[in-house]
Amino acid sequence: MIYRNYGQTGKSVSLLGFGGMRFQHIDDHDECVGMMVKAAEGGVTYFDTAPDYFGVKSETVFGEGLSELRKRNLPYYLATKTFKSTESDIRREIEAQLRRLDVPAIDFYHIWCITNLANWEARKKDGILNTFRKLREEGLVRHICVSSHLIQNEIETLLMEGVFEGVLFGYSAYNYRTREKAFNAIRAKKLGAVVMNPLGGGIIPQHPELFGFIMRDGESAVEAGLRFLWDHKDISVTLVGFRGKEDVAQALAAMENYNPRTEQELASLKSRETTSFEGLCTGCAYCDDCPQGIPIPRFMDAYNQKLLDKNGDTAMRQRLSMHWGIGSEDAGKCVACGQCESACTQHIPIIERLNAIAKAG
Repeated sequence: MIYRNYGQTGKSVSLLGFGGMRFQHIDDHDECVGMMVKAAEGGVTYFDTAPDYFGVKSETVFGEGLSELRKRNLPYYLATKTFKSTESDIRREIEAQLRRLDVPAIDFYHIWCITNLANWEARKKDGILNTFRKLREEGLVRHICVSSHLIQNEIETLLMEGVFEGVLFGYSAYNYRTREKAFNAIRAKKLGAVVMNPLGGGIIPQHPELFGFIMRDGESAVEAGLRFLWDHKDISVTLVGFRGKEDVAQALAAMENYNPRTEQELASLKSRETTSFEGLCTGCAYCDDCPQGIPIPRFMDAYNQKLLDKNGDTAMRQRLSMHWGIGSEDAGKCVACGQCESACTQHIPIIERLNAIAKAG
C-alpha cells in the first residue's frame, strides 16, 4: 500500500480508500464487515461513509466494522458527512452518527454536497463554519472538510476560501478536464484531496474501448482507471465504493502491481485524450425523489448508453428493457418541476434527456 500525507493535518492515509456507498448486500453485516477487514488487512486506512448511504445503514455497518478493526489492532481513519447547516441540526445529526459509528470523534467531517456557490453562501449564513469549529474545539471532529460537486472555476473559488483542511470531489479519467482547477487550490492551500467516483460510476470498466488512452499493456480497465488517479501526486486518497470482497481484492491487486508514471508521462497521456466524457451520469441517485415517481437514475443510466454506444437510441432502449425492465413511457410523465436538476451533482440536463427518452419510444 502507498500512503500519502493528508494536507497539513500530520496524518498519513492510504492512497486506496474504502467507500461505504455501494455495498451489494447492505443487510448482510457479516459480509460488509468482512469487506472492511479485508481492505484494512491489505493496508487501507481511510474509510468513508455518510448518513444517507442506504439510509443510515452504511454508518451502522461501519460502526460494527470499525469495532472489529480495533479488536484486530488494524489502524483506520474515519470520514463521514452532514447535509445540515444550522448548529442545532448538525449537533443532533453528529450525536446520532457517533452512536451509530461507535466512535468518540470523527477524523474527517465533511460539509456535504456543495453543488453551487449560492448553496455554499446560504449554508455559511446558517453558521455552519462556526458550528464545525466548535465541534473541532470540543474534540468531536478532528478536521473540517468539504464534499463538492462543483466544476471549473467554482470549485477553485470554494477551496481558496482557506477554511478547509481537506476536500472530497469527483475526479476520473472521463471528467478530469472540468475538475483540474481544484488542484490549483489544493496545492495553494495544502489541502488533503480525496477523489470519489474514480471509475466514473462504472462507466470506465463498462466501456474500456473508450479509455484506451489511459491503459497500458496487460491492464484491465479497473486497474487503468485507478492507476491514472494514483499517478496524480496531489491526490491523497482514491475512494472506491466497493460492492463485495471481489472488488476489494481487485483494487488491492491493482495497488500491489502499480508502476507509477512520471509527471511528464501523465501530462503526455492527457494530451492524447481528445474526447470529453463530461455529462455522463455516475449513478449517485441524488435525483431519485421524483414527485411523479419517475425512476430518474435508471433513465439517466440508460441515456449513458445513448451517449456511449454507436447504436444510440437502440442501445438505450435495450438498457431500459433488458437491464432495468422498464419502458420509456414513464419518462413522459415529467412535468419539468426541476427538482431533479437541482439535486443533480453532475449538472446534467435531466429534463431534456427525459424528453428525448420519451420521444425515442
